[in-house]
Amino acid sequence: MEGDPKRYYKISDVSEMLGISISTLRYWESQFDIIKPARTARGTRMYRPEDLEKIRLVNYLVKDRGMKIEVAQELIRHNRTGVSRRFKAIERLRQMREQLLTLLTYVNMRPK
Repeated sequence: MEGDPKRYYKISDVSEMLGISISTLRYWESQFDIIKPARTARGTRMYRPEDLEKIRLVNYLVKDRGMKIEVAQELIRHNRTGVSRRFKAIERLRQMREQLLTLLTYVNMRPK
């Protein structure tokens, strides 16, 4: 998503980008105070890039770490800064791993 000039995303776009169902996004919005997309006059949810980061954080806690909703809510409520830092570090490590795997694939494909 880096370099993407869009300032707002519809729920269907967010669902596709993050691989999270629309119903899950709606549910998380009702459960987590940090997820508050803007709404148009007609009620359409419009997510900003910072909303996407918050959704990624919730996804990390609930899906990747397997936390129950209540536990994730408490963790965010009491240590949001620490959780966000750890999540960002893990995301950077995942990106670096992807880049290294891509490099390794490229190196292994070259004729020797």
